[in-house]
Amino acid sequence: MRSLINNIAQLVAVPPGPVGGQAFSNPPIVEKAALVIEDGKIAWFGPAANAPAGKLDEMIDAAGGTVVPGLIDCHTHAVFAGSREGEFVRKLKGASYLEILESGGGIRSTMRSVRAANVEQLVEESLPRVKRMIAAGVTTLEIKSGYGLSPDDELKMLRAIREIAKRVPIEIVPTFLGAHALPPEFDGRPDDYIAAISDDGLLERIANDKLAEFCDVFCERGAFNVEQSRRFLAACKTHGMTPKVHAEQLSASGATKLAVEMDAASADHLEFIDDSTIAALQGSRTIPVLLPGCSFFLHSSPAPARKLIDAGLPVTLATDCNPGSAMIESLPLIMSMGCAILRMTPAECLVACTANAATALRRQDCIGAIAVGHRADLLILDVPNLDRWPYRVGVSAVRTVIKHGRIIQT
Repeated sequence: MRSLINNIAQLVAVPPGPVGGQAFSNPPIVEKAALVIEDGKIAWFGPAANAPAGKLDEMIDAAGGTVVPGLIDCHTHAVFAGSREGEFVRKLKGASYLEILESGGGIRSTMRSVRAANVEQLVEESLPRVKRMIAAGVTTLEIKSGYGLSPDDELKMLRAIREIAKRVPIEIVPTFLGAHALPPEFDGRPDDYIAAISDDGLLERIANDKLAEFCDVFCERGAFNVEQSRRFLAACKTHGMTPKVHAEQLSASGATKLAVEMDAASADHLEFIDDSTIAALQGSRTIPVLLPGCSFFLHSSPAPARKLIDAGLPVTLATDCNPGSAMIESLPLIMSMGCAILRMTPAECLVACTANAATALRRQDCIGAIAVGHRADLLILDVPNLDRWPYRVGVSAVRTVIKHGRIIQT
């Protein structure tokens, strides 16, 4: 199958990740461009006047729009049950995240809804959410468990994630977030819970059934300390899962340095990151993932994006879509927040949501870039240039979604 996308006003040729430094802020842009797809992969791109001749099976007209890599949302909790708008209102009246958590709300509230649901109910409630994320331009989506908080309920969540993956035309990347919060039956016994959720029998079932590629932990006061987090991640790692870490969200917890120590794929949040921790990231493969939707939703200080960028790090953005601290499904909206809240440019936000997000999922060799041999995961936008996309806050610019060379959304 050979296709040509022509009549492209602007092709943003994001290079393969990880991308930092000057390349992060200045990805190549080809004006009046074309792109050739062969067998689901990018075969050629460049000025339309130089497009190679040859038989075509399909011609796709970009109609003067902009073409970019498909978006990659590398941190979400998009599978859950129930709703927490009451907590949203409590926060508006001054209640803090920790206050809500300590009063039995927060993660435990969603835990109760998830425990009461079966796999199919979780799928039915979450699938429309995932489809909306695809319509907004996401072509690869990470989804965490973490609201079951018992071995059986965590397995149920992972099975729901797997079932959703069968029903959508994009790649779903599953993450085991068993160490998300302490369930009420383990109050005062976090070490016992870590032992239960790190049990070899449970981890073998996850590994044998290929239910999770990554593991994750909320390393923070009110959740799990560094040593407990280390034990959990190490156990998961022995069963083939790659670590990720919720790090430095509410305090300078030392979680990012743990992520570096464990060769984690990413350290996510980083609102309270300090200079020594930035230096640790500079010498590692661990990708900094920023979640400005949380700062927006919780009225909290954002991560120091410009300091991380100036350090040459491959900064990444994600939605953190979840029912408590970022009920946000749109990654393009997060790009607008990246511009307005984090003072990133539209080009930086795009690289953060493509090449660097691919690296945070250890997939930089095949997705997230406009590069010959990479999968043709692409978006055709109805704007004549990249800058106009996040500038039009909340307005969908996605005209066509292409996954592995096939149009999946128009």
